[in-house]
Amino acid sequence: MREEFKNVFEKLRENKSFSLDTWGYNICIHAFGLWGGLDTCLNLFKEMKENFLGPDSCTYNTLVQALCSAGKVRDALIVYEELKGSGHEPDAFTYRILIQGCSKSYLLEEATRVFSEMEYNGYHPTTIVYNSLLDGYFKANRVNDACQLFEKMVREGVRASCWTHNILIDGLFRNNRAAAGYSLFRDLKKKGQFVDGVTYSIVVLNLCREGMIDEALRLVEEMEARGIVVDLVTITSLLIGIHRQGRWDWTDRIKKHIRDSNFLPYVIKWKADMESSIRNPQNNRRKDFTSMFPSKGNWTDIMNSVNDSVSSEGSAIEEEGSSDQWSSSPYMDRLANRVDSKKSSLLRSFSLSRGKRVEPKGMVGSFDIDMVNTYLSIFLSNGNLSLACKLFEIFTDMGVSPVSYTYNSLMSSFLKRGCFDELYNVLHEMGEKLCPSDIATYNLIIQGLGKIGRADLATSVLNMLMKDGGYLDIVMYNTLINALGKAGRFDQVNEMFEQMSSSGINPDVITFNTLIEVHSKAGQLKEAYKFLKKMLDAGCSPNHVTDTTLDFLERELEKVRYQKASIKLAKKG
Repeated sequence: MREEFKNVFEKLRENKSFSLDTWGYNICIHAFGLWGGLDTCLNLFKEMKENFLGPDSCTYNTLVQALCSAGKVRDALIVYEELKGSGHEPDAFTYRILIQGCSKSYLLEEATRVFSEMEYNGYHPTTIVYNSLLDGYFKANRVNDACQLFEKMVREGVRASCWTHNILIDGLFRNNRAAAGYSLFRDLKKKGQFVDGVTYSIVVLNLCREGMIDEALRLVEEMEARGIVVDLVTITSLLIGIHRQGRWDWTDRIKKHIRDSNFLPYVIKWKADMESSIRNPQNNRRKDFTSMFPSKGNWTDIMNSVNDSVSSEGSAIEEEGSSDQWSSSPYMDRLANRVDSKKSSLLRSFSLSRGKRVEPKGMVGSFDIDMVNTYLSIFLSNGNLSLACKLFEIFTDMGVSPVSYTYNSLMSSFLKRGCFDELYNVLHEMGEKLCPSDIATYNLIIQGLGKIGRADLATSVLNMLMKDGGYLDIVMYNTLINALGKAGRFDQVNEMFEQMSSSGINPDVITFNTLIEVHSKAGQLKEAYKFLKKMLDAGCSPNHVTDTTLDFLERELEKVRYQKASIKLAKKG
């Protein structure tokens, strides 16, 4: 359908006697926005204004959706404010699009504000709106807010869907409330409703992470007894869990428990073919992974990309003075004029969605790369980087296209081994193959810069990320705090912590552990103690890492006390 639409669109553009009206522009902007063609959307808007066609509320909605889909949520919020002053009013679609975009981008304070404005203006939030905000709260470690929102949803009479309960169960597991998540799952099963294959897949994944393989296999049997098809996500979760226990007899074990899956025979055959290919002497021509990702630059190119980004931004700002001062949409006009600004050559595009090990259903020809990602996870978790690279090489030679999860997995392993040049080379290939980067990619870049002693570039890369439509999740904040703290840039550390809190993300135990550690090791013991107090006041439960960090802090405090006592004795003497 996409190609057919583009063909019709191009033919209409070639016909000089045909011109689009406002409705026609709205349809085209909506379509290209859904397909990730933000530049085309902005060019169409610019053309629309040049043809003296004023945007209506539908135009604004389609543009807000296109911006949110491209990760430009902050731009979408400014356009939303512009809409309110343009003579048009936001409607239920405007609010839904913005709440979804803000929730995905971890802008929870903005999402909450838009949600309140929606209710104030007489619009009743739907199940989809509640689901978006619920998911955002859980991802931002705001469990209490999520539970209160769900209670409000029930109070207001909004019907909870199966997806609502999946968000609740997944969110509880993610936030170390496994007992509560599993209890909710069992209660829903007893009621005989709101449980589907995704629900089971979430629970099986978390049981496998905890090493409870037997319980996970029992749930798989239960799935089939209920007539629920065991999908590829569930099978690969079991596969990884069994391998983590050092068991390679997974085929027999899974066969005993899964008898009616369409995927299992293909998984077994794929595994046999993969092992045969790896054993084939013809595929052993490379002794290491260095020649797989040839060197085409180094980490200084990151700085060049940042400089290019800054200079292009400056050029765009200089051109803003020529915009129409009487326009009802000045910010949209400026966005449209910036379409041709130079983009980073290293990271071609940013994806708002995080890369997944198994591609979403409906992705044509994704089975091979799903299985490659699964076995990459298995090999890399066992520390077998050479085997993982061999697997990558075999299947890319066969024409299988890697996705962001594939590249991120390899870069993460290179980072752990200190292979920073290889990490950069993989990053470069990712850009050359036009594979979209995600938040995990930027996380790895900042970790790499910190490891090579260039944490001073972290904030510049962060600015580039935000300009490309990126966002900061809790993992990225923790990475930045760690890299900047170890580089002694404590003003920026505190700035990151404040920004994290103001955006609506609650710090987790890793955040506080990192803050306590970096301040303790820098001799800033009062600051370390302050963050310990904040951790306890926030009700954040310490873990074994906290204990180790506190032991170090206590030793440092004891040294300070001893030094002060020695000074006093010296003065008295």
